Amino acid sequence: MEEWKMRPIGYIRSSYSDTREVPKGLGTKHTKEGTLEILPEFEQGLKDIEGFSHLFVIWVFHRTQGYHLVGTPPTDDRPHGVFSTRSPRRPNAIGLTAVELLRREGRILHVRGIDMLDGTPVLDIKPVMSSIPMEKLRRGWLEDAEKRGNHEEPVLD
Repeated sequence: MEEWKMRPIGYIRSSYSDTREVPKGLGTKHTKEGTLEILPEFEQGLKDIEGFSHLFVIWVFHRTQGYHLVGTPPTDDRPHGVFSTRSPRRPNAIGLTAVELLRREGRILHVRGIDMLDGTPVLDIKPVMSSIPMEKLRRGWLEDAEKRGNHEEPVLD
């Protein structure tokens, strides 16, 4: 199996120090503010980023070990495949979060909507440029779980 070596372009600065602090579950809205501190050698890559309102942040679940291909997420009482969930226990421990860009100060991006722990390595940043209208998006098993009323307290990792 082929492998790729990646390195961080920066790190998350967040008030979250433990996964139990990050809100989880159906209807959760991530409104916490934090910063993306981009390493000096990558600062030029931020040119013109200020024109975008939202960014995708690709990051590493740096505290997780191992993976499960099927598991029961905190938002449902039924098992689902890892690729249809946001579980941190994945074959490649990569996270993806859409954040709102509030402002840029040099190599520091101030953002809202973080769900990452302080010190989380950032692999990449991409502007959100979806042409898919919200009414065309389907939410899979989450819609069914919401209809069944699975609003229990989340099981924490």
